[in-house]
Amino acid sequence: MGYNIGVRMIEDFLAHTPNTKRCTQLEEVADVICKQGFRMFLGITPEARNWSPAKDEFSLILTDNPLAEFVELPPGCSDSLWYSNIICGVLRGALEMVQMEVKCWFCTGLPEGGRHYGNTGQVHQDSRGFPPGRED
Repeated sequence: MGYNIGVRMIEDFLAHTPNTKRCTQLEEVADVICKQGFRMFLGITPEARNWSPAKDEFSLILTDNPLAEFVELPPGCSDSLWYSNIICGVLRGALEMVQMEVKCWFCTGLPEGGRHYGNTGQVHQDSRGFPPGRED
């Protein structure tokens, strides 16, 4: 869910941020996603934390989640349906368009009293690594 949205959003992101340089490490990717991507499209700035020792996996900590605040789920679905999973699909779709193969999943995010704190998504870069630079 959200993959096709991400495929289209990356074009909009790159068009509106012409000074964004090619990332060579996953830490740079996380920084751009957090400080520019989420702010541009959702108006929030998550934090990249919980890095693996190999620096190929991290968690995005969302303290505010507009998708959870403005979505009403039918009774009985709130325990099994996480609408915020769309964020994982968007990230995967966008990053695949810039030749990064990632796995992304939502770890927590169930509603608690109508407020959402500490939503965590994890991004894991597959072993293919970063593609070679463009030939200009």
